Amino acid sequence: MAFFSKLKDRLFKSSAKIDEGLEAIVQDNIAEETVVVEAPAPPQAFAEPEPEIVVLAEPTVEVVPEPQIEEPAPEPVVKTPPVAPAELAPAAKKSGILGRMFGQNETKEFVRRVLDDEMLEQLEELLISTDMGVDTALRVTANMAEGRMGKKLSVDEIKSLLAAEITRIMEPVARPLPIYPKTPQVVLVVGVNGSGKTTTIGKLASQFRAAGKNVVIAAGDTFRAAAVEQLQVWGERAGVPVLTAPEGSDPASLAFDAMTKAHEDGADLLLIDTAGRLQNRGDLMEELEKIVRVIRKKDETAPHNTLLVLDATTGQNAVNQVKVFQEVSDVSGLVMTKLDGTAKGGVLVSLADKFGLPIHAIGVGEQIDDLSPFDPEEFAAALTGAHIE
Repeated sequence: MAFFSKLKDRLFKSSAKIDEGLEAIVQDNIAEETVVVEAPAPPQAFAEPEPEIVVLAEPTVEVVPEPQIEEPAPEPVVKTPPVAPAELAPAAKKSGILGRMFGQNETKEFVRRVLDDEMLEQLEELLISTDMGVDTALRVTANMAEGRMGKKLSVDEIKSLLAAEITRIMEPVARPLPIYPKTPQVVLVVGVNGSGKTTTIGKLASQFRAAGKNVVIAAGDTFRAAAVEQLQVWGERAGVPVLTAPEGSDPASLAFDAMTKAHEDGADLLLIDTAGRLQNRGDLMEELEKIVRVIRKKDETAPHNTLLVLDATTGQNAVNQVKVFQEVSDVSGLVMTKLDGTAKGGVLVSLADKFGLPIHAIGVGEQIDDLSPFDPEEFAAALTGAHIE
């Protein structure tokens, strides 16, 4: 749950946007009502037995006054009949775990609004504003509304329904990077400039190395010296060798040499970085195709994984990137970075709905533990601000 806490804290831009939007929607034509939320019954260990009422004959008491000691007169003893449980006044509200354990009632004010066509349209617009995409937003709201039209819903109830629907869409694509018995397993990492490819490779190398895998990195971005230096820093940190070539060298040639070296060294994984490519630059995309062709001369089944790294802050442009990179390099899975820097994290839901590609990991920062396997339930709760047990 540690990563979920970090994810929830850092996805505040997305969750705040949805939260504010839902509050505004429900406040529009609201139906206010008081709801008594019954806490669960107390455990048997805390249940008190019914008191046994025993009627005793009143003894005759002779009161002897003592004048030498002045004391206030004793208060009269008043007998009251036993009170039935239903007549008892409600006890003061107990908060936290004790209140739940002792089963106290809590009275809360909920603001609810009837789910009608107008409200449904407002929900669709809100989800579209988070870059969920028109088609996905319509599908999500339609499923949320099924069997609930005309019913009153609160903000928390809408969040729960929304989180459940997002989880349902994303569960089929939440898969870790597969590890194959054939070695070296070649993982080609692609994406546009600034998407976070180099950092993602460094984090993956460190994590796989920590899991006992023999990892080699090929610094295939031979056009940007900073990328090579950054990978070398990660390599030193993780204890992973980084293969480089002079600046401006042919990246396809480096990839071929790296495969030879990884095979000689008995490496389990070869992670190949590539230069950032704009999907509308035909020449750069052709170069990427060349890397794939050269790799397959060495191993016709390679690359075994092609990871497309996407920057969440690009919003719906990520959809176009997936389309183009799929055509050029046969993308096998996605990694989404920079989810902490956007109010439009809904784009990941759109990608899952449109393409069904495995989402292997998500990133919410620069530290080594800021890249984690994708968990659909935790992501949905963090995105919507819904409660998770």
